[in-house]
Amino acid sequence: MADIVATIFHNPNCGTSRNVLAALREAGADPTVVEYLKTGWTIDQLKRLLEAMALTPRDILRVRGTPAEALGLTKTSASADAILAAMVDHPILVERPIVVTPKGAALCRPAERVQALI
Repeated sequence: MADIVATIFHNPNCGTSRNVLAALREAGADPTVVEYLKTGWTIDQLKRLLEAMALTPRDILRVRGTPAEALGLTKTSASADAILAAMVDHPILVERPIVVTPKGAALCRPAERVQALI
């Protein structure tokens, strides 16, 4: 099973993200680990991930421990484009972890969601 190809958009300070990374490795994957707080995001990258997950920017907006509320992103009037632009400026606004494998892409919160991808 060492041929599992996976990418995890990971925050090493997040327990859920660490658990998902461990589950990938236990399943035999040697995942590409993207520490998105260091590398940041691009609009195109986020749009591709959202399309693959069939989600909207609001669906992956992290509020707790982020400036989301102060930036007005929790208001229903905040547009998808405004949320995406803020995610590029403030990578912490993206909920984690996001995992991509040949089986699909998912926001793996709760951590058990990774099982469908491996």
